Amino acid sequence: MELRQLRYFVAVAEEAGFTRAAERLHVAQPGISAQVRQLEREFGQELFDRSGRSVKLTEAGEAVLPYARAALWAADGARLAVDELSGLVRGRVAVGTVTSMPSDLVPDLLAGLHRDHPGVEITLVEGASADLLRDLLEGRLDLAFVGLAGDPPHGIAVQTYVDERLVVVVAEDDELAGRTRVALPELRDRRLMSLPRGTGIRAIVEAGCVAAGFEPTIAFEAADPLVLLQLVTRGLGVAVVPASLARAHPDLVRMIEIDGPELRGRVALAWRSEGPMSPAARELVRRARAAL
Repeated sequence: MELRQLRYFVAVAEEAGFTRAAERLHVAQPGISAQVRQLEREFGQELFDRSGRSVKLTEAGEAVLPYARAALWAADGARLAVDELSGLVRGRVAVGTVTSMPSDLVPDLLAGLHRDHPGVEITLVEGASADLLRDLLEGRLDLAFVGLAGDPPHGIAVQTYVDERLVVVVAEDDELAGRTRVALPELRDRRLMSLPRGTGIRAIVEAGCVAAGFEPTIAFEAADPLVLLQLVTRGLGVAVVPASLARAHPDLVRMIEIDGPELRGRVALAWRSEGPMSPAARELVRRARAAL
């Protein structure tokens, strides 16, 4: 049994397919299939059910998965321990961020790390908060800036970067435009525009509406909050956005405070609180926490 085989097995399990696992690991798909077959012969059990359109773990595969992950984490931890003793900051850092991340914080952090440690390979991806948190837990990301609607998952530590109230925005000719405050139940029959499902603000808006007694009608989704404002100006509906965004564009929309329980949006730095972390990732987390 080799660590490479375990790494391939875990990738196939997490990606639910050999092709996606090969793309993730930058390895030829037949090579992964052959190595997993070899692992299955060593165990004397099939680890995957290949009969459907997607690959699923068998009962034996489910039993092996946590031990395979633990073995890989232990091997990574041993390598990192040696790097730590050598005082090295090298290797790779994978960073994630929500699309609506405010300010130049992320570019400044990555530029500073690259300037001081040019040997570190840095990657950056954008995504929904739920996806970023999952990738953190599964080790595909080292740190991420995410939107939070509540407490983070177990195994994730966070430090808040932005915590501000959410407001309703409408077009200048909207029937609510002359109001200074509006209660969420008044939006029951309105077409709402929101960030995609899986984002922190979307979860907060949906939870707030449900608490107010109704399921919101989400007519439009946009990953860029500024696009939401542009849709609002064209009379396509109303949106719930961070107050700072509305204040920054008084020429586009009218801002209305929410009457009742306050809705707040939170953006936070997140990283794994358990498991190994490379010296480079540890250094970037340290810099990010200091910047916050």
